[in-house]
Amino acid sequence: MFNKVLIANRGEIAVRVIRACREMKISTVAVFSDVDRAALHVTMADEAYHIGPAAASESYLNVPRVLEAARRSGAEAIHPGYGFLSENARFARACADAGIKFIGPPTSAMELMGSKTRARQAMQAAGVPFVPGSAKGLSLAEAEALAAQIGFPVMIKAAAGGGGKGMRLVRTAAELKPAFETAQSEALRSFNDAEVYLEKYIENPRHIEIQVLADEHGNAVYLGERECSVQRRHQKVIEEAPSAIVDEDMRRQMGAVAVQAAQSAGYTNAGTVEFLVDAQRSFFFLEMNTRLQVEHPVTELVTGLDLVHLQLQVAAGEPLPFRQEDIRLRGHALECRIYAEDPENNFFPSPGKISQLLRPSGPGIREDSGVYEGWTVPLDYDPMLSKLIAYGADRNAAIARMRRALDEYFVAGIKTNLPLFRRILDHPDFAAARLDTGFLDRMLADQPQSLGPADGLEEIAAVGAALFAATATPRTNGQNGNAQHKPGAPSAWKQVARSEGLRNE
Repeated sequence: MFNKVLIANRGEIAVRVIRACREMKISTVAVFSDVDRAALHVTMADEAYHIGPAAASESYLNVPRVLEAARRSGAEAIHPGYGFLSENARFARACADAGIKFIGPPTSAMELMGSKTRARQAMQAAGVPFVPGSAKGLSLAEAEALAAQIGFPVMIKAAAGGGGKGMRLVRTAAELKPAFETAQSEALRSFNDAEVYLEKYIENPRHIEIQVLADEHGNAVYLGERECSVQRRHQKVIEEAPSAIVDEDMRRQMGAVAVQAAQSAGYTNAGTVEFLVDAQRSFFFLEMNTRLQVEHPVTELVTGLDLVHLQLQVAAGEPLPFRQEDIRLRGHALECRIYAEDPENNFFPSPGKISQLLRPSGPGIREDSGVYEGWTVPLDYDPMLSKLIAYGADRNAAIARMRRALDEYFVAGIKTNLPLFRRILDHPDFAAARLDTGFLDRMLADQPQSLGPADGLEEIAAVGAALFAATATPRTNGQNGNAQHKPGAPSAWKQVARSEGLRNE
């Protein structure tokens, strides 16, 4: 096992990896930019090295500086987390050239799965079912011909893409040319690669992914599925495990296909095979993410496994300590991605100082966080603050615990998307697991929520009154001087703060 690991990332995932390393008695090395000098991952690591200015291109994406920090610290391995350099095959190759173990798949698998068109070609050759469409980049004329053949609507996607960038839905032939050119332009700006391909658009699909894990001795397993259909603009918002529509037979089928996909690519370590599932419960290969996923905690809770521990063990050359038949799913888990953003202002980022932070806890609640009270959230990076995860014996129990945890969560000084999750969990379609990738966009369109200047005056006054009352001397009972307070009743300021429009004022 490694003696020292550098985490080439920041925020909650860096903290998550540091904790796993500490449990395994591995020393940790953090890297940080100018604006992250006081970040939580920096204070938690055993060592920390400054790697550049705030701009990610000059710090967290600067391969020479990251490798220099590893050399100076004596780190034997690098964990990339997710985002940044995690799916950069050139970085993985640079680690190997420097004699440092990259905690992830081999570069050949990253290169294959990093290109959506190459991945489709490989999966087609391996017999993996995928959405009808092109298996290579297309010219406009080729896209027009293929769209006419498979029928509208179609989806144009960036070959090197992800996160909804370079992606356009096209419903008619007249829309194809402008959408194609826009997708190419966005792909070039986002990924320095203008290649786009085309596939049949599946109406109202569910987005379900399979967690796979493979060691360097030829063993590979799947660890169940995650439902990721609650999305806004192709970005996941809530994830859960297991999926309400996946039974044992479907799980075995999808798992076998996911393992087949991983093995055909020569994949090792943790990865995720993503599928679209139509109304008939037919599933189609979408892509493979060659890294640890943001939503990995829900899989950990229902399997009882620690995926970061397993990543480290596999990277150190150890075989998987279990076989497929040893995997059992128990209970249900939900994850909410907590962001510093304003749901009432088109989810615009909300950087600033966290002036007060009240965290949820109690039975079945886990919070993976990278922030603390008094820390200033920078504008320079993805605005994720934390991940709130709830576990219960079944889906209803997990939802009930998540509702309770959301009511305990309070962040002051910045805006967050906490109000959005209360609305989602209270929606009858979510409660009934009637989900697809368009669910959240429909909900937001059907239930617009805004707090206009005039509409909020009454509530603002109520908050002020409640805060004043909360600071007043409490009434005592006269016998022992203890304040009288009804057990289980929240304070006045907390009751008022629960107003969705003012939750994070």
